[in-house]
Amino acid sequence: MTVAKYSANGNDFVVFHTFVKKERSELARRLCHRQNGVGADGLIVLVPNNDAVDFQGNQSKIDFEWQFYNSDGSEAEMCGNGSRACAHYAFSNDLAPAKMSFLTLAGVIRADVDGAMVQSELTPPMIVNKEIVESGKDWWLINTGVPHLVHFTQNIQEFDIQEARALRYKYNANVNIAYVEGKNLRVRTYERGVEDETLACGTGMAACFYRGFSEGRVKNNIEVYPTSGETLYLGMNERTITFRGEVKRVFTTDIAL
Repeated sequence: MTVAKYSANGNDFVVFHTFVKKERSELARRLCHRQNGVGADGLIVLVPNNDAVDFQGNQSKIDFEWQFYNSDGSEAEMCGNGSRACAHYAFSNDLAPAKMSFLTLAGVIRADVDGAMVQSELTPPMIVNKEIVESGKDWWLINTGVPHLVHFTQNIQEFDIQEARALRYKYNANVNIAYVEGKNLRVRTYERGVEDETLACGTGMAACFYRGFSEGRVKNNIEVYPTSGETLYLGMNERTITFRGEVKRVFTTDIAL
């Protein structure tokens, strides 16, 4: 089979398209394996779909549907960086126009491809709980397509992975710490499904931005820097959070399974 390897701000993905929608957990584990496969944080599969329901419950014309799997084979509702890699792949392979919409388990996502820069609109954010206290730290639980715990810290270098892993299982959520640097944010994320810190997480950065914006820590339209050191641009429009950054197609290859 032919697959593409993509990188979006440190998150990497294996991507391909097919006419057949089916369960692909085992395929995801094999393709994403760092030693015996292509190696990636997740698998993205594009399949045909022309109709869906948007956030307002209205019938919406879409370009395709995706299936998204973490590297451990678990299916995820949404992935911010994955949505941008997916959009770039779809446009590059003539599967969708530069301005497109596609269906995820979290809902319909809009995306706009402009060369290597891709912007996507995430699902409308929802604050689930902002009264969580663990180990003397205040956490907000926010859903930006998938659930994220967010804590603002004074030292971005201090990210306790064991604490993050315990919180991930207690709340079944990804875990993020954020630091206000001037007008912008630095973010670190522990991702479920990968079960470790990743170089970037789009929905995690969006959750951190949304808490910071809601509390007045940051203004609209800022830069966010994940562990990869690359720059993402986040803001709020009338519908939801917008998320823009560079996407790289690393290679395309044939792989025998």
